[in-house]
Amino acid sequence: MPLIDRIELTEFARAMLAAAGLEDDKARATAEILVEGDMIGHETHGTSLVSWYLDELDGGLMAKSGSYDVVSDHGATFVWDGKLLPGAWLLTEAFEQAFERAPQYGVVTAAIRNCHHTCALATYLRRATDRGLIAQLSVSNPGAARMAPFGGTVPLLTPNPLAVGVPTRSDPILVDVSSSITTTTMTQQLAKKGERFPDKWALTAQGVPTDDPSEVTDRKGSLMPLGGAEKGHKGFGLALMVDLLGQGLSGKGRADAKPGVLAQAAFLQVIDPAAFAGLDAFTEQSEFTANACRTNPPAPGVSAVRVPGDSASRKRRRALQEGVAISDELAAKLARAAERVGVAFPTKLTLA
Repeated sequence: MPLIDRIELTEFARAMLAAAGLEDDKARATAEILVEGDMIGHETHGTSLVSWYLDELDGGLMAKSGSYDVVSDHGATFVWDGKLLPGAWLLTEAFEQAFERAPQYGVVTAAIRNCHHTCALATYLRRATDRGLIAQLSVSNPGAARMAPFGGTVPLLTPNPLAVGVPTRSDPILVDVSSSITTTTMTQQLAKKGERFPDKWALTAQGVPTDDPSEVTDRKGSLMPLGGAEKGHKGFGLALMVDLLGQGLSGKGRADAKPGVLAQAAFLQVIDPAAFAGLDAFTEQSEFTANACRTNPPAPGVSAVRVPGDSASRKRRRALQEGVAISDELAAKLARAAERVGVAFPTKLTLA
């Protein structure tokens, strides 16, 4: 599997997006988030998305330039209209503002409407935890319908991911989960390849559990909420929470969304432990709990208990030291994208 230096891969992705007309600051922020996705193992939401982003830019579905509109700003809270600008740039900018305000307010909360695609949520969390801050982030797409409410049969909600980053005295805890059992991207990829889910993760249009992703992509079926056929009320509840925090607080959601338009709604919050019992007190507890989990006797067939974020931290360290691993399939996909926009494909795929 080819290895490519993180900086080189980021510059390559930035150059392709910029060649498609995306303003440089937005192209750079998007490239950084996409490469971070590759580094921590979220390949479906890494640089593999560049080709799709080029399509969105060409079709005028992702805004190439400009800035967000401030809908409201009360210091500890703010709301933006993203005007279909890249979600990676919007969330990066929003988190930077929240980081600046956190020492004054202790807790800073924001909602953003009309974002274009926001990439993998886990890619933003380390920016907070490296500062000793806690971050919460969730996203939904009111113009799409992939998951039926628990007990229903007609798709209404999207996978509605939510993520939390927590600092410790070692590797951070990074939680990133969807409210559905699986994601739209994985469903589309499996359906395209003619492959099946590992288990019955979807419903047919008649509400029958199935392992066939094409029931969702081609035949009006729906993704199952987290918890599946028996306990899906839990994922359904999480999905409702994500919908209402992002859409309700930003003032735009399913009640007035245009069906089929990708205009995501995001909710983010930054918490400064210094405004509570203090960072040392917080990390004493977070480090103890994380280590208590890791040292818990493993069940048969399990080598060791992992805390959410452990695998991402390990992969990230390796990527920083050795280069970002990209599959031959992704390398070919990126080469085609580069040719499309007239950007030279990096000749050095391995570190010296």
